[in-house]
Amino acid sequence: MTCSRCSQEIEPESVFCRFCGSRVAASSHRRLTRIPAQGRIAGVCAGVAAYFDTDITLVRLLWVILSIVPGALIGGVIAYAAAWWLMVPSDGPEVPVVRARQLVRPLANRRIGGVCAGLAHYTGLDVTLVRLLWVILSIYPGAVIGGAIVYVMAWLVIPAEGETPYTMAASHP
Repeated sequence: MTCSRCSQEIEPESVFCRFCGSRVAASSHRRLTRIPAQGRIAGVCAGVAAYFDTDITLVRLLWVILSIVPGALIGGVIAYAAAWWLMVPSDGPEVPVVRARQLVRPLANRRIGGVCAGLAHYTGLDVTLVRLLWVILSIYPGAVIGGAIVYVMAWLVIPAEGETPYTMAASHP
């Protein structure tokens, strides 16, 4: 069997590629579900990340940005509540997803909180270019306050390098 992401030859019974770490699709039919055990609130972003086979932090960051930038934070909250209601919880076993790349705020090359440095490292772009784009996109539409709010929210959403990912505590009776 060949990995669809890195095109390396892998064992037929593998669930993950041993070269790039991506999940090997067992079947072509996938269902979008919530994964409450891997989520911070209801597992909506964890389910979307698993469905698109991407980093959960990136999905959370995009959700925050798309909630704040249009100026409708309430719309983002309503959309999350609707997704919570519409998406059924996952009934499969909770398998931690190991990604080759994760979005984190690095300890080195920070200016303020490390958000732009983390995005640069994740995308493979120069950190100065990412910082410049962030400033231009914050100033251009006249949304300096919105750009600052998105930066602070990204600072809160993106974990620092070396931090353990947030997991829900198991409830004990």
